[in-house]
Amino acid sequence: MKQRKIKIAIQKSGRLNEDSLKILKDCGISIDNGREQLKASARNFPLEVMYLRNGDIPQYLRDGVVDLAIVGENLLIEKGTDLQVVEKLGFSKCRVSLAVPKGADFKSVKDLEGKKIATSYPNTVNQFLQKEKVNAELHIISGSVEIAPNIGLADAIVDIVSSGSTLFKNNLREVKTILRSEAVLVSPSKIDDGVKGLIYQLKFRIQSVLKARDSRYVLLNAPNDKIDEIIKLLPGMRSPTVLPLAEEGWSSIHTVIAKDRFWEIIDELKAIGAEGILVCPIEKMVV
Repeated sequence: MKQRKIKIAIQKSGRLNEDSLKILKDCGISIDNGREQLKASARNFPLEVMYLRNGDIPQYLRDGVVDLAIVGENLLIEKGTDLQVVEKLGFSKCRVSLAVPKGADFKSVKDLEGKKIATSYPNTVNQFLQKEKVNAELHIISGSVEIAPNIGLADAIVDIVSSGSTLFKNNLREVKTILRSEAVLVSPSKIDDGVKGLIYQLKFRIQSVLKARDSRYVLLNAPNDKIDEIIKLLPGMRSPTVLPLAEEGWSSIHTVIAKDRFWEIIDELKAIGAEGILVCPIEKMVV
């Protein structure tokens, strides 16, 4: 009997496409991806990738055309509230924000009462306005939303913001973050029994990659009379490894620390007396 493959949808182009392919590669999955292909198979894992328009992906999941997809959380709020998040992926982070012209007199969301807002995310904006008890008129635009205030089409916009440079170039200022988004692995509410085991395997690989990305392997030398004090600073996977050095009275300590606490912990270790500190990236981390 032919083995069933996972069918996974990713964005056809753009940053999310690149980051999605990278995490699959980091999971040890090799994709035979020719130029301009809409579908590609993995050589070493039962998986098939479909390259789709971002806005079409939720419906492909509902229709059973694909089993999984990598999309932004903002798309789920707009078009996929019935889909379930399998894993948050930590990349392609952005925010959906409200922006107004730089010279606009804006003090609070209440200033939008009776105004016109241009957006590609009407459901998201409507939910936000209902929560804020504000009545405003929406102009739904596909792409280039930021130009709307400059041509008199809208008084404000709601759009995805990463660095804010596009807003700056169009003489707009960000005044309110409506939601924060990152890439997520999603599935339909009901998963096909034929791929549940494979999805579990893929999820396990992804979790191992994500844990490695968020961690650093640290090796250091320390005087034996400082070991207990140093170990208290090191929140390792279970406990640090301590090995004696050839030089009497000294040991080597090995552990894993969170990437976002790296400099804070390193400074404290140096103050205690740690020397020869080496910090290494981790390729995979299985716990």
